[in-house]
Amino acid sequence: MLQQLDELVNRHSGCEQQPVRFRPRTWRPWLEPYGAAGVLDLGVACVNGPSGDRLISRGDLSRLRERAGDDPDSLRDLFVAVMIWGSGTTNGRGPRYTEAALSDTRMTPVLRTTSGAVREGDLSGAYRHFVLKGVGRSFFTKWFAAVDDRDGTADRGLILDDRVFRSLNALGWISWEAAGTRHWPTRYVTYVSSMHEWASALGVTADRLEWLLFHVNGHLDVSHPSDPELSA
Repeated sequence: MLQQLDELVNRHSGCEQQPVRFRPRTWRPWLEPYGAAGVLDLGVACVNGPSGDRLISRGDLSRLRERAGDDPDSLRDLFVAVMIWGSGTTNGRGPRYTEAALSDTRMTPVLRTTSGAVREGDLSGAYRHFVLKGVGRSFFTKWFAAVDDRDGTADRGLILDDRVFRSLNALGWISWEAAGTRHWPTRYVTYVSSMHEWASALGVTADRLEWLLFHVNGHLDVSHPSDPELSA
């Protein structure tokens, strides 16, 4: 497993995660009724493509987290930014799913509870308590990764979406077998701890390794998978 990951890291050493393009005018009608349209000013204007498009990066999410507080509006804005970043322009259902979450009366307690659990290192608890309409594992683990403000010595939250899963399975790593249970919160914690262990052995960060697994999307022997819009 480590040898395969080492080859993957070396093969893609010059490949970097790029910002994600999004279309504010598509998102605005879904966000304005909830007072969340200010998030659409994040990132930078896109010089190519349709007028008005913007680019948002993982770094933009980190900066928003650093300057935002823990009040409900700040957590909501960070969550919306995560949904925009995770959707880009390729996931046409992103705005609708985000609106579904914004309309869910559980949003404020869920965001507060799960962000607190992540920052306390209770990723299993965060996984158990994240229940919002329209938001599945692929996106709420993006929320965990974005909200985690612990230092580099901690096993920080990581994204676990279908593309990462596809690459893990291609490597022969099966989450329920590694965890010894089909209990999803435990499987997620096992994934996070395993990724941090592998990354440390390979001399890279865990989020770098996570992104590489996303990037190759299960095609471990391809140097540069063809994908016009990478969003995680």
